[in-house]
Amino acid sequence: MDPKVTAWRPPVEGIREVLHAHFPTHAYPSHVHDAWTLMVLDHGVVRYGLDHREHGIVQAEVTVLPPQVPHDGRSVKPGGFSKRVIYLEPDVLPLDLIGAAVDHPGLVDPVLRQRLHQLHEVLVQHHEDLEAESRLTLIKERLGQHLTHRVQPQWTKDQGIAVRLRELLDARTTEGITLAEAAGELHAHPAHLVRAFAKEFGLPPHRYLTGRRVDLARRYLLDGQPAGEVAVRAGFYDQSHLSRHFRRILGVSPVAYART
Repeated sequence: MDPKVTAWRPPVEGIREVLHAHFPTHAYPSHVHDAWTLMVLDHGVVRYGLDHREHGIVQAEVTVLPPQVPHDGRSVKPGGFSKRVIYLEPDVLPLDLIGAAVDHPGLVDPVLRQRLHQLHEVLVQHHEDLEAESRLTLIKERLGQHLTHRVQPQWTKDQGIAVRLRELLDARTTEGITLAEAAGELHAHPAHLVRAFAKEFGLPPHRYLTGRRVDLARRYLLDGQPAGEVAVRAGFYDQSHLSRHFRRILGVSPVAYART
């Protein structure tokens, strides 16, 4: 049986590549990457060597392989293994954390694993860059806590920064803004922006922005504009992108809504 591999490069700052794969028989020879590797296993059990030390991977773990460190891998059970991998640019995490990752590459953390799963789900959909960037920011924060053994900070409510971010999103509803751009303009850490906004308004920035775009689309549709034009004018990538979110929020397609 041949391997099944899907790989792509999303337009999300910090992510070099995404890989979803099932390998029935393949065994990796020793090799290195120049990127941080975040892997979750969806099927099977894997053994691998990292810097001449043996480790195992089970489905509950998140595996962190640092850049420039030799590793190999092979399936333990018949039937092979399925994995999802995100390769991060080497400067996404400080390189002085490589040693900590070599010592403890397997992280049993249900919250981190769920966040990675959610990020993969977003990346598969495409064109959800602000959501992907927001989720990646919280993943980086949690990885840093694991690798530095620091306790997660207690984020205090920050109404001022949350309101300023909302104003920024309102001003750029159609053209959009990246989390990095917002952090630069507001002089705040990206993770603090996401947390402060969610605490103040009850939803993350990307969901707020999507809701504002759907509101715009509703107005344009009721004005009689074609759905394809409405999608682009309201800030969506295309009509399919608009339809996905329109159905999720309102329960009907844009075309059906326009006919009411």
